[in-house]
Amino acid sequence: MKVNKQYRLSYSSKAKEIVGQMDLEEKIYLMSGRVSMEQMLSDFKERHYNWIPYPAGGNDRLGVPELKFVDGPRGVVSGNSTCFPVSMSRGATFDQELEQRIGHAIGKEVRAQGGNFFGGVCINLPYNPGWGRSQEVYGEDSFHLGAMGSSLVRGVQDENVIACVKHYAFNSMECARFKVSVTADKRTEREVYLPHFKECVDAGAASIMSAYNLYHGTHCGHHDYLLNQVLKGEWDFDGFVISDFAWGIKDTVEAANGGMDIEMCHTKFFGDKLVEAVRNGQVSEEKIDEAAVRIVRTMLAFAEADNETHSKEVIACKEHIALALEAAEKSMTLMKNNHVLPFSKTDTKRIAVIGELGNKGNIGDYGSSRVFPPYVVTPLEGIKRLLPNAEVIFDNGADTEKAKELAKSVDAVVFIVGYDHDDEGESVTNEDADFKEGGDRKNSLGLHTWDIELIKAVGPVNQNSAAVLIGGNMIMIEEWKQAVSSILMAYYPGMEGGTAIAKTLFGDVNPGGKLPFIVPTSESHLPKVDWDADEIKYGYYHGYAKLEKEGIEPSLPYGFGLSYTSFSISNAAFKVINDQITGSCEIENTGDATGDEVVQMYVGFSHSKIDRPVKVLRGFKRITLKPGQKEKVEIACPIEKIKWFNPVANDWELEEIAYDVFIGNSSAEKDLIKGMISL
Repeated sequence: MKVNKQYRLSYSSKAKEIVGQMDLEEKIYLMSGRVSMEQMLSDFKERHYNWIPYPAGGNDRLGVPELKFVDGPRGVVSGNSTCFPVSMSRGATFDQELEQRIGHAIGKEVRAQGGNFFGGVCINLPYNPGWGRSQEVYGEDSFHLGAMGSSLVRGVQDENVIACVKHYAFNSMECARFKVSVTADKRTEREVYLPHFKECVDAGAASIMSAYNLYHGTHCGHHDYLLNQVLKGEWDFDGFVISDFAWGIKDTVEAANGGMDIEMCHTKFFGDKLVEAVRNGQVSEEKIDEAAVRIVRTMLAFAEADNETHSKEVIACKEHIALALEAAEKSMTLMKNNHVLPFSKTDTKRIAVIGELGNKGNIGDYGSSRVFPPYVVTPLEGIKRLLPNAEVIFDNGADTEKAKELAKSVDAVVFIVGYDHDDEGESVTNEDADFKEGGDRKNSLGLHTWDIELIKAVGPVNQNSAAVLIGGNMIMIEEWKQAVSSILMAYYPGMEGGTAIAKTLFGDVNPGGKLPFIVPTSESHLPKVDWDADEIKYGYYHGYAKLEKEGIEPSLPYGFGLSYTSFSISNAAFKVINDQITGSCEIENTGDATGDEVVQMYVGFSHSKIDRPVKVLRGFKRITLKPGQKEKVEIACPIEKIKWFNPVANDWELEEIAYDVFIGNSSAEKDLIKGMISL
């Protein structure tokens, strides 16, 4: 049984009947996490956070299951589970079907670990790529975030596991996340920062997690406008809202009245304090009943639909590890190639792997999304396994002259450079915690100085060279890109990442990933962010939309990625059918290798009478073609998704104008065929 919205709502009567048999304390108990702050911090230090699912609520007397929380999104945090590539890496695949399959695998492992709730659908939009946790999301574009996030929701919930979408909303800063108040005008809010959340709600997501930050001066965890008016009112969300852990709400009455349903992961402001608030009239019991019904009907629907056994054998099984490898392979994004890659496996007898990250299992940050897989394949291990008869020499790059001499003596040089958990990621800094990890990239969006100097000094010594970038978002390349023959973006590629990197470098995998962000020529072209700010305003434009509006040419465009083969796109056609804009084209593999291409459709607004982007992504499809193979690709976008939000009318409106429509393989004008439709 698939637990869709209609199925969940069918449990409303039963839920009301059960809630009607509860006293006030029992109802509020449903709204309460049961893991102490001390236990959570102890888990971080002694074993690992969320080692076992974290419980909340439940009622044995009336048969209401407890919520059993498991974090994500790169896999199941509890136990020793499959570690998939981070979401940014999976975003680079532009493959919704793959992401849904990953959701299925994660859902199965959640159940096998004893959980029923996956808190790992992270879809916040990075206003600036320096945001430390942006590795947990799919990219910079709202449409893409919604498409990929909703695919994960469907996959997870198909396994009868509740999918929780986070962090609602405007959470795009890490170091200041507990204090910063974000502001945005109404159009920016509705057109840029909320659509991807609505997409996941429309896909059936049964839970939402609020954010730590404030929005227009009010904590998101007790934000009547965001939670009651928009989420539960306008969007008709039928599930329940949980707080971000430990510090997600700050006031009992404000949180309960503001739309919070469950305080996680411990009880500090709900519990006895909420009972007292109800009894003294500050919170109505009707408000408690509403939250309780939401919780009970959701928990019952998922529990009663789940009639499978969940063997531990599924955890990090061969099939799931193969899926992690597939995701890593499909994410590999070739940014530059001067006819060097793929390296020849037969001609490459001696290989130098240079850079301290080359011999490191580097799967992402050490925050709440950290997965503990049974093993991690490093890039060095991956190359050695792929080429057992070659001499693979590792050098950490600390001695530049030594590295230069090594580079002169080998057939190929692979630099492994970028970031690890110390450089970026979730940062836990609070008066209740005495440790810190990760954080925002406050000082630079480029490589470390030593990596830049290493590539500039050693790269020109051997023309058979490749730089493999490790990181969770955009990394600047302008300062050193001419010093190396090829550049491959590997993101944080998961437990089989080293295997995928090696197979891509030596041609067993043809890279088909696409950049889910823009790479500018200067950091000054991006929105400026004070990462320690108490207040910040998010503007309407960021990423590729900002650069296009300002007429600035990027170093590499959004959606860009090279291949070891070539493709031609022709015979584009655009039309409007059944309230949808449809773009089609023929795509042919004109090279001599099987490869993947991502066909992308954008809608433009050059005829608009208001301030709108040059164009926005409104559809994509990944396709595999053999040499000489040609296929027709069709992409459809609901007209609903090209409306603009009129803040005066407080509603969505459709301009009756001619719209530009583009289809191609990146956001760059030269890579697109342009057409036009009228509405």
